[in-house]
Parts: sequence; C-alpha cells; structure tokens
Amino acid sequence: MRVRKIATAVATGATLLAGMAVTGQASASVTGDAGTDARFHRQTIDWHGCRTGPDDETGAALDKAGAQCAEVTVPLDYRRPRGRTISVAISRVKATDPGRRRGVLLINPGGPGGSGLPRVLLGRLMPAVAARYDLIGMDPRFVGRSTPIRCRWTTDTPTRSAGPTRRTFDESVALMRELAAGCAQGDRGLLPYASTRNTARDMDVIRAALGESRLSYLGYSYGTYLGAVYTQMFGARADRVVLDSAVDPDVYGPDLLSRNAPAITAALRHWASWAAARDKEYGLGATEAEVLATVEGVDRAAAERPLRVGAYRIGAQHVPYLLFIRLYDDREEAYAGLAAEVRLLADAARGDAVTVPASLKETLDGLFTGSGPAEDRAGTPILCADRATSRDPERYFRDIQAHRADEPLFGPMTRNLSPCAFWPVTPVEAPTTIGNDAPMLIVAADGDPVTPYAGQRAMHRALTGSRLVTLRGAFRHGAYLAAGDTCVDTTVGRYLVDGVLPGGDTACDKAGAPRR
Repeated sequence: MRVRKIATAVATGATLLAGMAVTGQASASVTGDAGTDARFHRQTIDWHGCRTGPDDETGAALDKAGAQCAEVTVPLDYRRPRGRTISVAISRVKATDPGRRRGVLLINPGGPGGSGLPRVLLGRLMPAVAARYDLIGMDPRFVGRSTPIRCRWTTDTPTRSAGPTRRTFDESVALMRELAAGCAQGDRGLLPYASTRNTARDMDVIRAALGESRLSYLGYSYGTYLGAVYTQMFGARADRVVLDSAVDPDVYGPDLLSRNAPAITAALRHWASWAAARDKEYGLGATEAEVLATVEGVDRAAAERPLRVGAYRIGAQHVPYLLFIRLYDDREEAYAGLAAEVRLLADAARGDAVTVPASLKETLDGLFTGSGPAEDRAGTPILCADRATSRDPERYFRDIQAHRADEPLFGPMTRNLSPCAFWPVTPVEAPTTIGNDAPMLIVAADGDPVTPYAGQRAMHRALTGSRLVTLRGAFRHGAYLAAGDTCVDTTVGRYLVDGVLPGGDTACDKAGAPRR
C-alpha cells in the first residue's frame, strides 16, 4: 500500500536480537539486546551529502534542505549477527531549535517498499515538530538505496484484476508465477529476511547508533504496521508514535487488499457524484448512476477487446487498477485528473484515437514496462516474508467467483492472487501478534479506500493505549499533512510537540471543525 507522491514460526535462540514475539502488554516488550553483537549498536555513523550524481533529483532536494545521508550496517539474519551484513540508508535533518530538541522522529511513507529518505522534507509542512526533533528518513532493508533485492520484472506492480473469465484468471496466474520467478533469479538468499520484524530490528539499531534511548515515529499506511510491530517488540524504546491510515493487523500480508472492494466502490461513488456535478466539463453523465454506467461501459469494452490508448492495450485486467490508484486522494485536482482519464478511456472504448497525457503515460509505462518506481518490486518480498498465503490458485478463483455479484468491478482485483502464491521461500518467523498498551495516536479517514476504516479500528482496538482521530467524510488515504485539515494537523502536532493525547477518541469533519 503506497501513499503515492504526496500496499512469520517464532525465531528462537540466544543470538536473536530482541526478536521473540511478544503478545502481551507493552510493559512486557523485549528491551534487552539478547546476544546481539554490540558493534551494530555502537557503530559510528558517517554522515555525508545525499546527492549521488547529476540526475539525482531526490538527493539534490535533500541537500538543498540541509539534510545529511548515511548508511547503517545491520545483520542480514539477526539470529546470526556475525554472518552476512547489509546496508540500510538513512537521512537526517537536524532539529531547527536545538536548545529545545526532544529526540529523533523516524518517518516511514508506507508501501511496503516506499523510500523513506525524502520524508525528512516533510519538516517544511510541520515546522513546530521539525523544531523539536531530528527528522530521520530510512529506506527499509532492500528498498531504494539500502541493499537491494533485484526482482527482474517487466512491470512495476503485480496488482491486476483476474478479469471476467477463467481464461483471464489463468493469465494472471501465469503472470504471478513469472514475477515470483523473477525475484528468485536475483539474490534469493536475501528473500527470507525481508520481513517487517527485521525492519523493526533495523530501526532499533538505528536508534542506538544515533545515541538515542527512545525513538519517536510517524508511519503512514504499511508504515503503521511497521510502527505497531516496533512497539510490540521494543515497546519501552518507543516514545511518541503516530500511525496514519492504519492497516488491519490481522489481514496485513499478501492478501492485504482482499477486503477492500466495498471501500474502493464507495470512494468511486463519491468521485462519480463529484463528476456528475461537472457533466458539462467532462461529459461522463449528469447523475452518479450515469457516471458509474460510463465506468462500467469502459470495463465491459476492455473485457471484449483491449482498449487502444496510444501504444498501450488496456484490458479488463488493468481498468480496476487504474481506477483504484487514482482514488487515493479526494482533493479537487485529483478528482479532476481521474475524470479526465475516464473520459479518455471512454473515448477509447468507442474506438476513438486518443492521445495519452503525460500523467497517464507515466503510469502505463510502469504498468507495462516496469520503468516506474520500484516500490512494489521491493514491497512484494516484504509481504511474502511476513505471512504465508495459499499456494492453490483454485482457492483464489473460487473466492473471486463467490463475490462477483456483490463486488463485480474491484473484487476480481482485490481477491486475486499475488506472486507470494509461488514464492520460492517461506517465512522464517510467524506474524507478530499486535496487542499492547503503548500510548500512541492513530489517524484515520473514514472513507479510506486503501486501508478501510474497519481495519483501522481493528488496529486501534489492538493497541489499547491508543487514541483514534477520525477525519469524517474523507475518501482518501493519508490524513496528516496530506488532507489540508487543520483539526487533524493540530491534534497530531500537539501530541508530537507537547505529548498531549486527546482525552478520548475524537473526530474532525472534512472542513476542519472538531467534534466529539
């Protein structure tokens, strides 16, 4: 789970770094190093500039903002700390008010597979927080500038609809098998160690190497699961923790989208109502029902014959994905972009020649050539290492067929199999059971199509010391610093700066007025 541009038997042994699963309260979390080689915690961090070359725009932006970058050495396998090591890339922007500095705030953007290095640039949007904390970005193990897993793919994402027929489902099975083999052809020895539990251990090495006794944390989307796992494993070392757009901890894994179709459909309806009010501009229909009929017509036409969109051929396997990724954001400009793309697809469905706009071309290049961001290529190994899934394609087909009537457009996508069904290795640890009383703040949008609200509330129930702030009437993924909502931003900022949690769960309406 990505926040786009703004988706394990318990290991034992004396050498495992703080790695036993903890299922009780945070006060029982592991706090010792459990035999870890102290050289990782005591290593010296060599800070340097972030730009790696003339074409490195991210590095240039980090340097311009005064950031520093470095690499931290961690064990590949924490059970064998004297074995192979890997590198984890980090960035830092120092607190702007060093006299009032509280500590460090590590920021994770989600994914899994999202690069965290540029997230320190969020400081410009939260100046009061940036004054009190050194902001730390991290490319999790095998992501971005950290030691990579190189999956040989010709697409930047495995997310596809199973389509309308058994034939199209079988085509998706073949693709997932091919993508799994593409990861196995790389450094297969890395795959078993891509888990979130190991990333949480890396975070604790970073905390110690920075000389900090505690770590504050801001995580979005998948980053909420990473943050919850960290509090479960290292609760006494967690300071102020904010989880935005939380995943359901019991669903997270290769099948993380399996329950999403109703939430995506609700978001699509919300957009359709918006588009209907602008029928003179987009010509998609004068009512919500008419706009949805236009969308259904596009999907039906793509199932009959792939749509000619420039050099690309868009089939029924692709249409739901193209809609889904445009529903992450409910702001005016995002909705306008989706309306323009649906208009283009509707024209293509009629057989009209269409010119591909730059924004859609970038998406299609990634979808069909693999030239886009590598988030899913890095994220899929994490999902597969975190939780085992069914390896029987028939199980997925039966599930899709059972839900075609009530989830006709998005069900065949959300319930489809992933490369994890053919993964060459199995998880080496059981999934972390989330359940502790560490104080933290959870931020949610009640119309989130990516991490549905029911799952966010499940995370809140599991973290009994948390407070939940809900942005009501928002059909978006990411609320803090992303929705332009003063109520949410103020509540999060007050917690991070002053340590003040709301007295109970609270709500903000989309206009920003708080209510209980």
